[in-house]
Amino acid sequence: MELGSICFLIRTTHLCMDACFSETPKTPALRCPYYVLEKGGHAAMQSEEWRNKASPSLLMWRSFTALSSAINTSIITSPKHHQLLIPILTTMAKSSTVLLCLSLCLFAVLSHTCEGRQQWQQQGNECQLDRINAIEPDNRIQSEAGTIETWNPSREQFQCAGVAIVRRTIEPNGLLLPSYSNTPQLVYIVQGRGHTGIMFPGCPETFEEPQQQGGQQQFQTGGSAQDQHQKIRTFREGDIIAIPAGVAHWCHNDGNEPVIAVTVHDTSSHLNQLDNNPRNFYLAGNPEDEFQQSQQGGRLSRGQDERRKRRQGGSTTCNNLFCGMDSSFIAEAFNIDENLARKLQGENDNRGSIIRIEGQLEFVRPPRRAQEERQEQGGGRYQLANGVEETFCSMRLKENIGDPSRADIFTPEAGRITTVNSHNLPVLRWIQMSAERGVLYNEAMRLPHWNLNAHSIIYAIRGQARVQIVNENGNSVFDGELREGQVLTVPQNFAVVKRCESDRFEWVSFKTNDNAMVNSIAGRTSAIRAIPADVLANAWRVSPEEARRLKFNRQETHLASSRSQSKGWTGRNVVKELVKDLLM
Repeated sequence: MELGSICFLIRTTHLCMDACFSETPKTPALRCPYYVLEKGGHAAMQSEEWRNKASPSLLMWRSFTALSSAINTSIITSPKHHQLLIPILTTMAKSSTVLLCLSLCLFAVLSHTCEGRQQWQQQGNECQLDRINAIEPDNRIQSEAGTIETWNPSREQFQCAGVAIVRRTIEPNGLLLPSYSNTPQLVYIVQGRGHTGIMFPGCPETFEEPQQQGGQQQFQTGGSAQDQHQKIRTFREGDIIAIPAGVAHWCHNDGNEPVIAVTVHDTSSHLNQLDNNPRNFYLAGNPEDEFQQSQQGGRLSRGQDERRKRRQGGSTTCNNLFCGMDSSFIAEAFNIDENLARKLQGENDNRGSIIRIEGQLEFVRPPRRAQEERQEQGGGRYQLANGVEETFCSMRLKENIGDPSRADIFTPEAGRITTVNSHNLPVLRWIQMSAERGVLYNEAMRLPHWNLNAHSIIYAIRGQARVQIVNENGNSVFDGELREGQVLTVPQNFAVVKRCESDRFEWVSFKTNDNAMVNSIAGRTSAIRAIPADVLANAWRVSPEEARRLKFNRQETHLASSRSQSKGWTGRNVVKELVKDLLM
């Protein structure tokens, strides 16, 4: 074995042993190697008091510490030092404790994915939350044809979940300029309709204008060519749209009312190789920074700070990607003249990132009704992907979760819940996110539950509800109202319960897992229902009869209404609520 390979093995083993000798609850043995490797040092808990209790492995641990230090300080630099390694490696082979430790460490390295490492780093440092708040946007930017509102990503609850949130309002005939982001995005259309283009690299231009007579196109200077572009997708209220990291996209409002879209960026995704700051890279225009982190003490990137100083100083600004390129390079790359190249740089363009289209936006598209019918027929909710029907270039990127007829959970007197995950929208497996759309009727309750494998970011669409969130210590970290337009984060495994306190409460929850799962605390499919009654009676010091009532009194699974029991829920009430759903 080469000296370099042996040294790497020793360093890795040393770090793994540090991890296995750890006892703190914040750094479990199977995950601590990531903490150690990413932090670049030893695990935090190597006290002499604990080491003295580990006499069989203590000598080995100290040997690896010394040897690893020698390697790091270049003491072992030549083949003649190979002999130094033999006694330690031989002893290691005889130590079952060390072999077990190393095996567990290697298993952890092989079994945990990149996103697991990054999520562990995020959770280990940022999720010690004593208080969570329902908050409204911190920053608002006015563009020519719309507004952009953002929540400060440096807030503790967003740092815990590893997300950033933005709400865009696009006025009729407004165009959101083409851009891409360093993070995967999940977009929910709260209101409106329009078209969006999501440009995958290397995919063919399948939408094209009719050919000229004779089949000839003129590409020379001054000539006109028939337009060709990638697929254009329609969207409407209730749609969830998945946008992978680094994929450019644009959006146009062709309706008669403003489009309101809420976007969640997964900044902790393994697809984001930069830092945890959301970054939008615009291909056109002169947009302002969307995430003003300095309002809450967050640190701006160097580029953000420079752009802010230029704006405050009144100097010429240019914030799209072409601004940093020489106009001669742009002209050569596109085979155009430099005057046209300089226009791409968008200097002194004060329209913002949402601009107004004069007249009608022209592009190739099939009739809306025919297109939507074809999408409905070709993209059933539970269609399984087998690699043939759905290719990279033609994959479905949206699913409607606002339609009442698509509800996954429905209780006539309480409300409904619709979910979208990687089972019914396979692209979510790529971006590792999912979503839930819920409606609660007056006085109805979303029964207490927790998220098994994901954080949940709740955006209130309409109405208001009282929400309670409880952490692992039994402390209430949130007990208050969640109103329209506010955002509330529910960390993984924290218990949460919602109760509608208006005529109806509607929300969408963004989950940081492509197949997010919940476990109910009350109801027919709850964890309490699965426990024997005698266990409950002894755990809570109640009578067996009381334990049975706790288990069986609530027959609903996820949604329940107090009115169905206390006031009587009639068929007329049910019809009334269903009609409201259809009219929304």
